[in-house]
Amino acid sequence: MEHKEKRDAVMQAALELVGEHGFHGAPMAEVAHRAGVAAGTIYRFFDSKDTLIKEIYASLEGQILAAATEGYPKGRPARERFLHIGRAIIGYFIASPLQFRFLEQFHNSPYGVASRREKVFGRKDRNLIGDLFEEARSRQLVKDLPLLVLFALTFGPLIDVCRDHILGFITLDESLIERTVEACWDAIRQEPENPHGGRSRRAQ
Repeated sequence: MEHKEKRDAVMQAALELVGEHGFHGAPMAEVAHRAGVAAGTIYRFFDSKDTLIKEIYASLEGQILAAATEGYPKGRPARERFLHIGRAIIGYFIASPLQFRFLEQFHNSPYGVASRREKVFGRKDRNLIGDLFEEARSRQLVKDLPLLVLFALTFGPLIDVCRDHILGFITLDESLIERTVEACWDAIRQEPENPHGGRSRRAQ
C-alpha cells in the first residue's frame, strides 16, 4: 500500500474498532492487524493513540460540515437554514451508523470533554450553527437562551432519534425527518408579540 492508503487504512480500522468495541477495545496492535500493516507502521503516521483518535474525530467533523453546507440556503430565513442543517445531519448519521457510533463514544469520553471545553472556552472558530443561532437570537427569532442550551434543545433530540433509528426502534423516513426537525426549531423559536397582550401562538 502507498503511504496515504496505509494511513487511511489505519484510520478506518480504528474507526471500526472504536465503533464496535469502544476505545478500550481498540488497542493499537489490533488496529494494525485490522488495517493490514505492521504495528510500528502506525507510529509513522500518528505519534500516539490519542493523536489517531483526535484526527479521526476531526475528519468526521469535516464530513458533517460538508454535508451541512452542501446546498446550504445562504441568505434565506433562519428557520429555512436550520431545517436544512437538521435534515443534513440526520441524513449523514443514518447513512453512516459506524461514524455515528464512533462520535458517541468520543463525546462520552474524556476526549469529548476536552474537545468540548476547547470549543466553549478556547478557540473561537466560526461555526455554521453557532453563527445561525447568534443571528436568530439577535433578531429575536429564537428564545434568549445561552447557545449551549439552544444546541441541547435542538441537536440533542436529533441525535437521540438518529440513535433510535440506527437501533431499529423507529424508522426515519422523509416525512418523519421533516416533522422532527421542524419540532426542534419550534422548541426554540420566539413567539411574536400578540397585539392583545402576551405572545401569539404562531411562530415567525
